[in-house]
Amino acid sequence: MEKLHFNFDTTDAIAKPVHVGVVASGDLEVIFRPTDKKTEVNIVTGSDGFKEVWANVLKRFFDRYPIQANIEINDFGSTPGVVNLRLTQALEELKNEE
Repeated sequence: MEKLHFNFDTTDAIAKPVHVGVVASGDLEVIFRPTDKKTEVNIVTGSDGFKEVWANVLKRFFDRYPIQANIEINDFGSTPGVVNLRLTQALEELKNEE
């Protein structure tokens, strides 16, 4: 198990927390929480040695969607495509709640 931490300078604050994915589903769980500080992403993953891959996926996401949030990701061996899908689903949930 590996714990990763990333920070991003973003500008678009979110208003409400969002949770997508199912715990222990063998997939990925993503939780967005509002913050008034820089974006922090904390990841717990069962796959060691993929920090650079995570950094690239997250950079692409925040370059496109500069949301400001505390984000918790619990990964159970997901591919980068699934990670992007779950992040985008959380973003869609935010839009649906506005």
